[in-house]
Amino acid sequence: MAEGLRSQLIGAWKLVSYHEIPVDGSEPFEPLGDQPRGIIMYTPDGYMSAQLSKPDRPAFASGDWFDATTEDYVAEARSYIAYSGPFHVDEEQQTLTHSMFVSLYPNWIGQTQPRAVRIEGDTLQLGTTAPIRSGGKIVNSVLVWRRAEPNPGHSK
Repeated sequence: MAEGLRSQLIGAWKLVSYHEIPVDGSEPFEPLGDQPRGIIMYTPDGYMSAQLSKPDRPAFASGDWFDATTEDYVAEARSYIAYSGPFHVDEEQQTLTHSMFVSLYPNWIGQTQPRAVRIEGDTLQLGTTAPIRSGGKIVNSVLVWRRAEPNPGHSK
């Protein structure tokens, strides 16, 4: 019998690409650039965490997370996506949902969002199941992840 979707998800995945595809047919765009960084993790006890970032983000001039300029905070928020919470898989329907317990984007807190999911070998493709608003456009999101190699410093 083939391994279930839930067990295939468990572990860490590194972001390969993130595209927004406008429904109006205009040019797709990459909100975090052409070399985004990120990790999404699914734990055996049913939680997930996603952290996505533009590469080479500027440091805060103050060196103090809680005492920065408005420009620092704007740049921070425009270059990073983060949320964590429970996830659920329906094996029969082969569907995945993410529930946002915490999120850098406060509008997502408390939401449960469905994800289109496809796993082929060490590649995970996640996407929106219905169009969303992003960058001032109505888009479908497509994110490609590759299973992370085991951390060499990890011991069982």
